[in-house]
This record gives sequence, C-alpha cells and structure tokens, in this order.
Amino acid sequence: MRRSAVLLAAVLLSTGFAVPPASAADGDEGFTIKDPRITESSGLAASRRHPGIFWTHNDQDEGAYLYAVDGATGETVATVTMTGVGTPRDIEAIVVGPDDQLYVGDIGDNDGVAWDYVWVYRLPEPKELSDRTVRATQYVVKYSDGSRDAESLLVHPRTGRVYIIDKQEDGGHLYQGPAELSPSGTNVFEPVAPVDLWATDAALSPDGEQLAVRGYFGGIAYDWNGGDIKRTGRLNVPLQAQGESVTYSADGTRLLFGSEGEQSPVEAEDVPGGSGEEGAESPSRNGDSADGGGNGTDRAGLTTGAVAVAAACLALLGLRRLRRRR
Repeated sequence: MRRSAVLLAAVLLSTGFAVPPASAADGDEGFTIKDPRITESSGLAASRRHPGIFWTHNDQDEGAYLYAVDGATGETVATVTMTGVGTPRDIEAIVVGPDDQLYVGDIGDNDGVAWDYVWVYRLPEPKELSDRTVRATQYVVKYSDGSRDAESLLVHPRTGRVYIIDKQEDGGHLYQGPAELSPSGTNVFEPVAPVDLWATDAALSPDGEQLAVRGYFGGIAYDWNGGDIKRTGRLNVPLQAQGESVTYSADGTRLLFGSEGEQSPVEAEDVPGGSGEEGAESPSRNGDSADGGGNGTDRAGLTTGAVAVAAACLALLGLRRLRRRR
C-alpha cells in the first residue's frame, strides 16, 4: 500500500537509524534490492526450490509481475508475469506454500475503497529462473464480517490452508479460509483469533509451528497452536523507513524484514529464542506493545534523542493513516 514515508525516511537517515545490511551467499544475513523497477516491495518470500532466492513484488505495478531476487547480489534474476488474473488492485503479500506453489495476496485497499471482495492468486514456482509468463489460478475472497484492509497472507506449509490478517491500528484478527480454496465460487474467510498489532505482513515458520507478525515499528511472535495463536514475545524488528514485509529463511533460523522504496534494504534477525537471542520474551530492539499502539525501543546504540526524533516522526505522520493517495 502506498504511504507517505519521505519525511520519516529523511529524519531516520539524518539521525543514524539507517543500518546497511550485510551480505551473505544465501541472503540470510540481508541484502539490498537493486532492481530500479522495484520501488514498492510489499511482500517477501524465501524460495525453497531455489536456495538464496527471494520473491517480491510492487504493491502496484504496470502489470501482474513477480520478481525473483538473488540474496547474494540483490539483483533480479527472473521476472514472472502472471496471466489469468486480470488487473491487480493492490498486491500486498507473497507466500511459498506446499508443493512449491506461490500464493499472492491482492488484498489491500490502495485506493481507499471498501472492496466487496479481494483476490488470492496461486501459481507454480518456476523450476528454472528466467523471465517467463505463468498462468495463475485466481480465487475470490470475502470476509464473513465485511470488507477490510489487509496486507498479511499466510499459507500453512503442511495443510495448504490459507489465512489472512487484517490491518487495524488497534489490532486485527487472523482470518481462516476454507480447507481448500474454490476457483469457481466465493471463498469466505472467518475470524478465528485476535492479533495484537497493526500488521503490515506476517509469516509462518517452515515447520508451521511459529507465526511472526510485523508492523511498521515492531513485531510479535506467536505459537501457531493449530491456528489458536498464543503470544510468546516480541520480534527484533529493525527500524525501517517503511517496513512492509517479513519472511522466514528457508531453514527457519532467520527472519528477514523488507521495506518499500528504491534500493530498499532487507535486514535479517535471528528468530526469537534462537542463537544469540535473549529469549522470546525479551524486549525487541524496536517492538510495538501488545495492544499494537506502542513503539517501545531497547535497540543498542539508539540515543534518547534519536528515540525522541522517532516519536516526533510518528506524531507528524499520524498513526491513524500512513497513506499516500494519488
């Protein structure tokens, strides 16, 4: 979704918040997306078929495009054009599901419209990375309790069931789709659990046991618990100019966080409780509070003045809307 983040980015850069990502052969230590076409990277998914490759997309583009980015170099190595899906409205998420299927969530409300329905697309991940056209299956999605904005799409890696988390500033809900999506009918999603965050993306661990939910300024870790999610702690979310995406690494040991913008960084953190972490319940370097309204910060090296500047940016931008309208 498009939002005004220029002021925030400028202030953060001037006060030393910008942290250049490291490089690694598999991308699990972070990288920078170099493709000049990718200016609004809104979703991120680590490929299991192609180690070190990450799928992303713009939230609005001139076509239905997906980009395969090499985590070692930050360069795009393949562009996939989806057919059979019409003109996307606002693509906000991408997930790798079972059997190397890519799921794409056209679930946002970039134009401020309360859509009667949204779309989820599914297509096979290409076996070879080259520019190509791939036909996708389009699913019509409605919510049982009315229209809503959403930016987080989940597909359980074992069952293939699809979930969506809506985006509400005071916290949203995890919505569960049918056991199997129908390409010919309407797929009704039901709320099954509250989510204590203004969510901009979420990801399930490769084993399907853990859920990571991120917002603009923090994140929360949950135990999946069969969909009856249980909060376990905060995530170490890096402060980014416009934090929009998150994915687990293919081996499940790292979380990678993406941001919109040209030459946007993807930054990596250990999963909660992993090697080098203080534990799932320890404060994040920059975590939202349980009610989704906080922006508490314990990040090493951040000064009191820098935190004050960040708070001023929040006040200027307004938590009620970070949105750029055409």
